[in-house]
Amino acid sequence: MLSVSHADFEILVGEGLDTLPDDMLRELDNVIFLVEDRPEDGSDVLGVYEGFSLAERESYGFGEEPDRIILFRENLLAHCADMQELVSEIRITLVHEIAHFYGITEERIHELGWG
Repeated sequence: MLSVSHADFEILVGEGLDTLPDDMLRELDNVIFLVEDRPEDGSDVLGVYEGFSLAERESYGFGEEPDRIILFRENLLAHCADMQELVSEIRITLVHEIAHFYGITEERIHELGWG
């Protein structure tokens, strides 16, 4: 399994975000990106979106807790054979979870080849 420190992994996530198109990120209001070692339930998911998608929101404004996109470092490291694959998989996971923010279903994400 690859070995990447938490701090270095966060840098890779930031670099992955920098590679995404501006129009994909433009509507990401009140969303935070986090890195955790693994999900509490012990599953092997690579990332998760926690919040209400744009499609589910009637009103959203001041005082709302931020939505969260979490990438799971240990699961991603276990999933990838080398650093090149890790960088690619981080980007894919970011796109996948951002798609959930926009209300795109899991099925549609796979139809589009994003997950």
